Amino acid sequence: MLNDALRSRISGLVAQNPVILFMKGTRRAPQCGFSAQVVQILDEHVPEYETVDVLSSAELRDGIKEFSQWPTIPQLFVNGEFIGGCDIVRALQESGELAQLLSKPGTTPPLPTIHITAAALQAFRGALEDSGDAVGEALHLKIDASFQNDLYFAPREPGTLELGIQGLTLFIDPASARRADGMSIDFIDGANAGFKIENPNQPATVKQLTPAELKDLLEQGKIALFDVRPDHERALASIPQARSLDEAGQEYLFSLDRNAPVAFLCHHGMRSQNAAQQVLAEGFRNVYNVRGGIHAWSETVDRGVPQY
Repeated sequence: MLNDALRSRISGLVAQNPVILFMKGTRRAPQCGFSAQVVQILDEHVPEYETVDVLSSAELRDGIKEFSQWPTIPQLFVNGEFIGGCDIVRALQESGELAQLLSKPGTTPPLPTIHITAAALQAFRGALEDSGDAVGEALHLKIDASFQNDLYFAPREPGTLELGIQGLTLFIDPASARRADGMSIDFIDGANAGFKIENPNQPATVKQLTPAELKDLLEQGKIALFDVRPDHERALASIPQARSLDEAGQEYLFSLDRNAPVAFLCHHGMRSQNAAQQVLAEGFRNVYNVRGGIHAWSETVDRGVPQY
């Protein structure tokens, strides 16, 4: 039975957020395929929206189903109206109705500011010349919801925006334009030649550390290491510099600057990856997972650490 307090909480969330998705996991780390699909679709339409992780509370998970009279998760609400779950969102996406629900018809994002270095401009112009400078072709930039970049030459595609950058024409779709403002494109010459793209809008991600890299950072005092395993596992094998992620460890962690490098360790690297994702969601930007966990540490760094 949905109690008044929970009903009021859900109603408030729906009323306060124009677009809100009740899902399993978070926008950055969905915990089911259906939630991941809806996140991917929404990311193509709106730069900002609220998500609520129903896995954080059994009461909330059951309560949202009763609130909407809908039996499954995820659930999307737009402007206070319940839209539906994954299948309905996909159908609305295919029909074009979702775009109308999520934004005013005909509105387009402002043109982003993109800096292209002289080296990159020269490389792009050279590529055009090598292709015969086909009539109508120009540079396209796509940035997907994971902030993966795709640069290619093609005729203008429907719905794209046009930027002129120092004589170079760049086409970009509206979703990519929302993610592109302030980005820079450079070209690095040499044995590993290629384009270097920096985007200040890209969310921080959990980076992977090898045990050897962790060892170097610990010796230099450049990283704080947290062991997410319970006490009985830590008693079997441990790294002296690692703090337990118990109550005292969490207090220390959250006392750190959000830009401080922090790493997480478990047995094989899976539980620590989940912990790192949660800490990332708290605003930390330099978050690392120790690949292979303490098992890999024992194999590659310190064979004196027991394996279990």
